[in-house]
Amino acid sequence: MAQTKLTNAQIAWRAAQDIPDGAYVNLGIGFPEMIATFQPEGRDVVYHTENGVLGFGAAPEEGQEDWDLINAGKKAITLNPGAAFFHHADSFAMVRGGHLDLAVLGAYQVAQNGDLANWRVGSKGVPAVGGAMDLVHGAKNVAVITDHVTKDGKPKLVETCTFPLTGLGCVTRVYTSLAVVDIRDGHFVLREKLADMPLEALQEVTGAKLHVDGTIADLVVPDLSGN
Repeated sequence: MAQTKLTNAQIAWRAAQDIPDGAYVNLGIGFPEMIATFQPEGRDVVYHTENGVLGFGAAPEEGQEDWDLINAGKKAITLNPGAAFFHHADSFAMVRGGHLDLAVLGAYQVAQNGDLANWRVGSKGVPAVGGAMDLVHGAKNVAVITDHVTKDGKPKLVETCTFPLTGLGCVTRVYTSLAVVDIRDGHFVLREKLADMPLEALQEVTGAKLHVDGTIADLVVPDLSGN
């Protein structure tokens, strides 16, 4: 049976394949943290966390956690050789100083001009944008990983964000459960899509026009049902 959409693990796997060797990367709290699990073998990526660690490694085995070693999402981490600790303020100085090659975040909405809304929906809950607003304007590139639509089927890729913004014109690429989309010159440019999904069907669940520039590749990922 044809796959109707990618799982979160498959989206994270696909995003991990594009992170270049030697990159300095911040992974947002929650879903984006999964990307580190799928770092290609032999590729050296230096992960940064806002609470003040550079060069952390994989999650420890259950029962082997050192709870003095955590990331910004309060999850236990290990350290790679050469890892460093520093003050919270120094961590944000790295972000704001343009020293990160990439930040990967989740999203409620991404607009065709690159605007991002990822911290609040309507008036529910306590506002807490956290470090996302610094990351989206401090990192050299900002990618988003997300389902293509909301739980009730509404597009997350839209003409204009209707939720409170995290950043303006900051997103450069979006990895979704259906496609890989670049943002270029104020437009969504389709790079990859599920092979069995017609372009017309993808456009129907996208809230702004998908532009095509060259060949659209098939979005191919491994079966990660064991993860």
